Amino acid sequence: MDFEYPAGVEAFRAVVREWLDTNLTEEFRALGTGGEFHADDWSTRVAWEQTMGRGGWVGLSWPTEFGGRAATPLQELVFAEEYARSGAPTRAGTFGEGLLGPTLVHFGTPTQKERFLPPILAGTEIWCQGFSEPGAGSDLAALSTRARLDGDEWVLDGQKVWTSQAHLSDWIFVLARTGSEPGAAKHRGISFFLVPLRQPGIEIRPLVDMAGGEHFCEVFLDGARTSVDLIVGQPGDGWRIAMATLGFERGTAFMGQLRRYAAEFQRVVDLARSRGSAADPVVRDRLARLKIGLELMRFGAYRTITALLREGRPGPEASIGKLQWSQWHQELTALSIDLMGAQGMVSGPVRDATLHEMQHAFIFSRAHTIYAGSSQVQRNIIGERVLGLPKEPG
Repeated sequence: MDFEYPAGVEAFRAVVREWLDTNLTEEFRALGTGGEFHADDWSTRVAWEQTMGRGGWVGLSWPTEFGGRAATPLQELVFAEEYARSGAPTRAGTFGEGLLGPTLVHFGTPTQKERFLPPILAGTEIWCQGFSEPGAGSDLAALSTRARLDGDEWVLDGQKVWTSQAHLSDWIFVLARTGSEPGAAKHRGISFFLVPLRQPGIEIRPLVDMAGGEHFCEVFLDGARTSVDLIVGQPGDGWRIAMATLGFERGTAFMGQLRRYAAEFQRVVDLARSRGSAADPVVRDRLARLKIGLELMRFGAYRTITALLREGRPGPEASIGKLQWSQWHQELTALSIDLMGAQGMVSGPVRDATLHEMQHAFIFSRAHTIYAGSSQVQRNIIGERVLGLPKEPG
């Protein structure tokens, strides 16, 4: 495999770098690269999304007829690398650009594309994802939220949970059950809906996490309504569409994270040196294993890019990458806390931004085992769909 980028891709890198260096002001950079979202800085985060939209950097890989740049996977990767290198903030429009947008490009009606894709590209409408439920997390097919037709509207009743940034978003894409044929498989009869959040039939309750943040939410649907034409695909086709949506997430949404992880790894190395622990053989062994893991993830990312170039979308092998980075990041953040010693156990006022970010990363990384597909489900996908092993007993 040739690991050198073609000259044209490197020219694209130079354009990306120049734009970021010019437009990433200190106001936006101050938002930080971590996963902490706060209501008091949300308007600034959305302003950055809109700045990117005006620059044409949202929806890079979308086809040009839908407002994108039709960027190649290599260009998309280069943009992600440069975005991470610049210290640009975590995006407000991730769910719209990375998940819903590609889903509508592939499965949406012309009217849905015309209505929803331009505001995603402009950063003027923010989306969240309504899949998980209290009784349907890893087993998504067990969801119980229901939708029924009432004239020219769908009426939804149920509860979603772990809905990132729901309290800050404008719309939510929801999986709900529209059929209940006796003896039918659980995944049949599920449909995919686009639902406005600001309406009387929806209550949103932020959940305070261990770090004191309110990133996750519960969303209660009690007679929530959406137009009859805001179902993606046909009734009962939601499972197939949702699996494609999750494929976009696992295949492309985390490619740029590799660069951030490399920067995080270097900060942990610097911390070990500053605390006089770099010569400790146990610490050195843990750092060496983490470095090896980082390189394995890098080569895995190239595999994902190869699949995108050949097939147009990632295959089930993308689950390998998700399993890798979720476990690796938990190990890295655990080491950072160990190196802090007693200081790592006390979260107080932010006196040292780097240490604070490490503390938050450690706490938030506990969720890696579950979100974007639980680790056990990823192992099942790898075993059954990549290795061809027998299905796990029901």
